[in-house]
Amino acid sequence: MRSATILVLLLATTASAEQFHLVGYVTGRGVSASGPASWLAGGFGRMQAGADRREGFASAQVGFDYEPSQNFDVHVSGLARHDRWDDDAGLVEAYADARIVGANDQLQFRVGQFFLPTSRENKGDLWTSPYTINFSALNSWIGEEFRPIGADLEWKHTTPGGSVYTLAGTAFRGNDTMGALLGWRGWSVGNRLSLYNQVEPLPRLWSLPRWFPDQRLDGTKPFGRDLDGRTGFAFRTRYTLPERFNVQVARVDNRGERELYRGEYAWQTRFTLVSAEFGRTDATVLATEYMVGDTGMGFAPAGWVQADFHAGYVLLSHKRNRNRFSARYDWFAVDERDFSRAEDNTDDGRSWTLTWFYDVTAAMRAGAEFTQVTGTHAAAVRSGFNANVDGRAVTVEVRYRF
Repeated sequence: MRSATILVLLLATTASAEQFHLVGYVTGRGVSASGPASWLAGGFGRMQAGADRREGFASAQVGFDYEPSQNFDVHVSGLARHDRWDDDAGLVEAYADARIVGANDQLQFRVGQFFLPTSRENKGDLWTSPYTINFSALNSWIGEEFRPIGADLEWKHTTPGGSVYTLAGTAFRGNDTMGALLGWRGWSVGNRLSLYNQVEPLPRLWSLPRWFPDQRLDGTKPFGRDLDGRTGFAFRTRYTLPERFNVQVARVDNRGERELYRGEYAWQTRFTLVSAEFGRTDATVLATEYMVGDTGMGFAPAGWVQADFHAGYVLLSHKRNRNRFSARYDWFAVDERDFSRAEDNTDDGRSWTLTWFYDVTAAMRAGAEFTQVTGTHAAAVRSGFNANVDGRAVTVEVRYRF
């Protein structure tokens, strides 16, 4: 985070007002939730609050952009948050873009740490969602465990009729533990963005001190120094009719070696993501994404994990004057494939979300959301918990944009 701060200060001293842009959000939330204790508190609950508690959350996101020309820009963004479990701040994204722009074609090269532009849900500045407070299970996991650190090359071609074709490839490192939360915790529904070098908690599993004694017990670090020295790859293609329709396919493989390094395993995680979107964000939009893949670490017959996973959602949102109304349905699962001496990693569930936003002013938004999550997590039983992880949450939010 210190290097990113220095970069921003250097850019600020050399950039004109037209070249340097600042955007950010200050958010306060109150949540009343039922169900098991949250995974953030060492439980098996899928949401960021639980155990029949009322919780308060506060956060600030800020992003800096330096754009000296249409051919080059630099972006740095960070996050600070406060709640019952966290008082932390750190880096979310830091990257530079160089591009060649022609009459009908654009070639862009990006290097740094960044979200792949695949989400049909998290389309706002700083990877926020204009539709709901809590993200889908699919994008909750992306925010927690997948953010490439590497280079991305993207080509866009615009036809005379206005259609846009996109092809892109990414080479990345630093996402070696991607899969640890899915394999050991299962899916979650929230809006948490893991920070660079941050350790996220793992549940109190029976097997961790027994079959995986060298795994660090304070949790897993999704983004940080590369573990196994292997380069992962991602590819994506998209077809877009601007303001009307787009469809996209992406493939990701982190090529994890499955071995133990410095107290963490390099998980081997691969998935395919298919998405589509109809309509416009400023009117009515229908969006959907579906992901299917597998993840694993270690080798048989010693302690190891192997599982298949899938997740999907359908979201409908309508903007009318100052009001936005959104509804989303999620489904998700992890299927045990190792059948080892460790606990069963099977995880399945459904989620329903209803959200209302109201634009108090051009800069301030108020909102209320109801989320219900149902399902089971088999590993909880062996650790002395109930396999049923049903829960509900009512969230109220006030957000100020600057």
